[in-house]
Amino acid sequence: MKQPARAANGKPAARAKRKSREEINMEARDRKREKKHRGHASGSRANPETQNSKSGRQSPKAKDPRIGSKKPIALIAEGQTAPAKVKKAPTKPVAEKVRLSPEEELAKLENDPRLDELLDRLENGETLTAEDQGWLDAALDRIDELMEQLGIAMDDDEDEQAEEDMYRLLKGN
Repeated sequence: MKQPARAANGKPAARAKRKSREEINMEARDRKREKKHRGHASGSRANPETQNSKSGRQSPKAKDPRIGSKKPIALIAEGQTAPAKVKKAPTKPVAEKVRLSPEEELAKLENDPRLDELLDRLENGETLTAEDQGWLDAALDRIDELMEQLGIAMDDDEDEQAEEDMYRLLKGN
């Protein structure tokens, strides 16, 4: 049998005093408090702490732990009928726009069937959609710029004078 431990002076050690209910409750509260503060701090997922390595080597850009795999996943289960996988068409190298001379560009704009159609619709009194009206305005502005570059002048003043002369003749007669 095991003998109880003896104190330094040779007397037997005193029995351990039993803890009261109050002391037991206090210890339990302390353990619970310590246990409660385990784990990550709040907001640690959105704002992760950067870990400094001891070797002094740091990556130039810290990796975001929220970003997962870039592997594509199928949105339709394999058992279901799915359309054939669409592969991206190879992108064509962007070619610079071919610059036309002002004469060629003007001829191209004047012979544009869309421009003719929209002008005919305007003459007939139809209203155009905002998109068509915007395109028409841009095309007419470009034609004016090109005519100005080429030195071609529209005889708006002469036309107005001719109309005024016609009105005078009609009123006078």
